Order: sequence, then C-alpha cells, then structure tokens
Amino acid sequence: MTRLDSAIRRLTAQRDLLDWATSRISPQGLVLELGLGNGRTYDHLRSRLPGREIYVFERSPAAHPDCIPPDPYLLVGDVFEALPRFIERFGSGCAALVHTDIGSGDEEANRQLARRLAPLLENLLQPGGLLLADRAFELACCKDISSETGVAEGRYFVYRR
Repeated sequence: MTRLDSAIRRLTAQRDLLDWATSRISPQGLVLELGLGNGRTYDHLRSRLPGREIYVFERSPAAHPDCIPPDPYLLVGDVFEALPRFIERFGSGCAALVHTDIGSGDEEANRQLARRLAPLLENLLQPGGLLLADRAFELACCKDISSETGVAEGRYFVYRR
C-alpha cells in the first residue's frame, strides 16, 4: 500500500467514525478535539454538531483561517498542562465525545503519549461518552468498541465509558 493509499484510508476512517459518533453521543456534554492540525476534523465536527460547544486543544495553531475555533474554545499550549486546568474548570465527566489525533511517526513516543493521556481522557468522559483515537489506549473504565463501528481493525480506535 502506498503512503497516499494509507492517508486516504485514515482520512476516510476519521470521517466515517466522526459521523458514526456524532449520531450516537448524548445531547449533553462537551465535545473535545485534541490536535487541531489544519482544522479538517474540527470543521467536520462543527458541521455535524451545529450549536454544540467544541473545545480544541492545540500546541501551535496553524490551521486554515476558516477552521480556527473562536478564542474561548481554542486552548493553546501543552495538552498535559491544559487538560488538568480544563478538568478543574468543567469537572470530571464533562465530555460526551473526545477525538484525539496528535501522534507522530514515532511509535514508541505515541505509546508513551497514550499512556500519559489515558487517565486524563478517562476523567473527562461522561458515562456513555466516546473516545475516538488514531491509536490504541489502555483505559480501565472504558470498553474498546472499535469492532462495532465498521472501520477496519487497527485503523482507528473507539472506546465507550
């Protein structure tokens, strides 16, 4: 498989899972996007969830100008500093949906990132809340429901609290 084919599969999986998740989450609770990138998934989420509060965490925003969240919803800086402050502000169990796509090409670094993020993400998810991720997580309070989504195994990961 070429890198182009792989990118297309990943983007298709993202879109399909975002559509799947937005039709299944609770009408209550916040939506969180970890990693703005160029803003494609944020733009997709806001089109699928009009009027819903979507908070975006990004270390260094460089998205297309049309895909940058309004100031109160864009949290700039290190995610490991921003998430604890966010939890203090909104409380545990505040998120109906968390989408995270912040990894790199370094698989060991990605595993370490997932290990550090796991307790914070578990704390954020409300009962029944969904985590969509570009990598596997070990989440004691969540069930891996990736196989229920129709996306190829290992392509993307979905967890329900």
